[in-house]
Amino acid sequence: MTTKDVPPPLARAVIDRAAEERLDEGLLTRIRADRDTRVLLLHGDRAPLDENSALRWLTPEAVPGDAVWAFLGRDSQHRAVAVAAVSPKADEPTVDAAGWGSLRVVGGDLDADEAGRFVQGLSLGRWLLDAPFCPACGGATEIRQAGWSRRCVVCGRQHFPRTDPAVIVAVASSDGERLLLGRNAAWGDIPTYSTFAGFVEAGESLETTVEREVAEEAGVRLDRIVYRGSQAWPYPRSLMLGFTAFAVADDEARPDGEEILDVRWFTRAEIREALAGGGDIRLPGPASIARSLIVRWVGE
Repeated sequence: MTTKDVPPPLARAVIDRAAEERLDEGLLTRIRADRDTRVLLLHGDRAPLDENSALRWLTPEAVPGDAVWAFLGRDSQHRAVAVAAVSPKADEPTVDAAGWGSLRVVGGDLDADEAGRFVQGLSLGRWLLDAPFCPACGGATEIRQAGWSRRCVVCGRQHFPRTDPAVIVAVASSDGERLLLGRNAAWGDIPTYSTFAGFVEAGESLETTVEREVAEEAGVRLDRIVYRGSQAWPYPRSLMLGFTAFAVADDEARPDGEEILDVRWFTRAEIREALAGGGDIRLPGPASIARSLIVRWVGE
């Protein structure tokens, strides 16, 4: 990746995580009592929004009592930034907000700092809600390091948030003039086409994963693989590593018939039309690295 590359939409912020403060055992108690603390409230994967569709930051006293808290760092004014996560099974919290928005829907429209905080908070908050018990012995765990670890009260093991690496690939034709996209069975009848993606398997390199996933889903052998950037995608806990690759033989393209129901080659003109909201297909949303890879290819 060169300095001229634009990072994916959720990876453009350089935020102060203030990691050195996490070892302070009284940190969470103090920031919860500090009215200057800025709190990102999460209900499932949604956060409250203001009338301009930006994040609605709350003060600690506005947060429901059943929320699970974690310290996210410091803002430019050195105020504490925290996440307070509420289970999606609970009722929607009553807060002063114009509405609620999920990361996958609004993340691409937020400014870099808010998008970075949203993806950071959702990644950590979701883990805190999903991991109350020790995976080794089943004992209850207690929150440590201001929300960045859990310690089992039975066996003493310490656990940290998990991140699963996954590749996502924009496949260009052998001459670079067309882009291969696929329609996933999970999208039903909606004519959405996207790049190809899959998780890295045990003992597998990123390059091998790229070749395997594209061969499995689209039947195409690859000639050249170029890394383009990465972003966290907390659905549920992925780190998406983006690549562009070139097909050896364009006529090899075919869907696997199970996960991918259709594959099509698109020209730049067709992609531009779809990006503008026209044509007969839909493309991934603006928060996704898939769309970032597609837009990058169009501009090359």
